[in-house]
Formats: sequence, structure tokens, C-alpha cells
Amino acid sequence: MARLLALLMVVFISAIALDQSLVYAKFSKSMYFTAGANNQSTMLGNGDDLQLVLDQTAGTRIQSKQTFLFGSIQMLIKLVPGNSAGTVTAYYVSSSGSTHDEIDFEFLGNVSGQPYIIHTNIYTHGNGSKEQQFYPWFDPTDGFHNYTIHWNPTEIVWYVDSLPIRVFRNYENEGIAYPNKQGMKVYSSLWNADNWATQGGLVKINWTHSPFMAKFSQFRPRACLWKGQASISQCASNTIAANWWTVPVYKQLSYAQFGQFNWVRDNFMIYDYCKDSKRFNGQIPPECFRQQF
Repeated sequence: MARLLALLMVVFISAIALDQSLVYAKFSKSMYFTAGANNQSTMLGNGDDLQLVLDQTAGTRIQSKQTFLFGSIQMLIKLVPGNSAGTVTAYYVSSSGSTHDEIDFEFLGNVSGQPYIIHTNIYTHGNGSKEQQFYPWFDPTDGFHNYTIHWNPTEIVWYVDSLPIRVFRNYENEGIAYPNKQGMKVYSSLWNADNWATQGGLVKINWTHSPFMAKFSQFRPRACLWKGQASISQCASNTIAANWWTVPVYKQLSYAQFGQFNWVRDNFMIYDYCKDSKRFNGQIPPECFRQQF
């Protein structure tokens, strides 16, 4: 009888965990527009497509109803075409408060004929300043491309069309903060950032090209639902079968992925905070001296 009860308990716990990793993901069911959103922004079709709009009256932000801790968050995005200088299309996960955690994709617009910049960053306990930037190796405005944030207790990986472009590993045991104790919501936005986004703010938005539109599709969070402090251990557990993100294959890039990672960084990386000694007065952050793959 005791064995049967134990087995039933394992099945019950696994069912809860499985429920956490399968999230109904249509925009219309899982996300909502925040206050002040541009009234031209809308969810399209059957709710699986989204259009964000920026004009002189307002930008737009949308956020998930659910909060997550670990897993994979992916979305297809088609960026603002033409002269997008001064605009930023953002896609990120974040907790709230002054000591928030955050993992970012931001796409910095540019004048016609000049490339976008893929801007990545991570905040831990409210501290950011960990930017890495890349030129895309494709035109991000002529079709949808997949942008994925993969986040587990061991590492965070930023993927573009399944290619890893950046890794941030967990070195918390060496005193380096890591985002593993705060649930995060998913956000997307299109906003006016012409004070910094294009050539350091030298190029402003040309409002004659507005409204600016970014399109999104197939929001897919395969992630652990945050249900309070108990989720810190539950979502990180490698003994719960549904926690696929904790299996060994996701603890480090594979040999093939490492080759892809190096190809992107060798050919398309344009800024790395770890190489900006002047910015940090020679005191390069400690994670820069650790393996990040």
C-alpha cells in the first residue's frame, strides 16, 4: 500500500510539472496590451499573430499573463522595414522591482540600406551593463525569423534561427549573480528610443515614415510556470521528468552548436562588454574570464 501511495504521489507531481511546461500560447489567450498601447496595435487572425505599432502618439507593449522560471521562450518576428532609425523592437523576459532579473533581445533600427543591430543584455538583481551586439546575417524585415531565449539552471542561450549567438553560464558559486530565483513574464514592445538607439542617438526618428509596424507570430513558451517560492526548487529539479531543460544535453553547447556560435561571433559580433576595458576603468566583470558556452 505504501509503495502504491508513493507511486501515485510521483505521478501526481509529474503531472503538475508537465502542466507547467505546456503553456497555451496564442497571443489572444496568453498575452495582453499594457496601458497606453497604440490603438492601431492588434492581434490578428486566430490570435496567433500580432502587430505592434509606433507613431507620434504612442508606442506599444504587450506582456504575458503567466510568469515563468526556466524553459524556452520563442517567437517569430518580422522587424520594421525601411527607415527604422530611432525605433527599438524589444522581446525579453523580466521580473519586476529594483532588483529585477531580465534577459533581452532588442532590435535597434537604422536608416534605409543600413543593417539592424541585434542587441542582447542580461540583468541580475537589477544590474545590467552586459551588452553584446551583432549584425544580422539576413534581412530581418523581409520575413519572419525565430528568436529564442533558452534559460535553465546551468546557462542562458540566445538563439537566432536556431543558431546560438550568446551564452551566459551560471557561476553563482563563484559570486557571480545568475537569474534563478525570480519568475519572469514575457514582453514585446515597439518604442521610440531615438535618444540612443541609432548611432548613439545622432539619428532621430523620421516621423514621415510612421506608423512603424513590427509583426510577431507563434509565441511559444515551453517553460515552467512560476507559482511562488516553491518554484525555485521545483522548476530547477532534474528529477522531474517534465523539466526537459535540466537534462544534460542542455547544460552546454554541443560540438556543432559551438561551431555555429563561433561562426556568428567571429563574423557578425560588433560589440562585447567584456572587451570594453575603458568603460569599466580596467575592471572587467568577472564572468568575462569564465567559459561562456
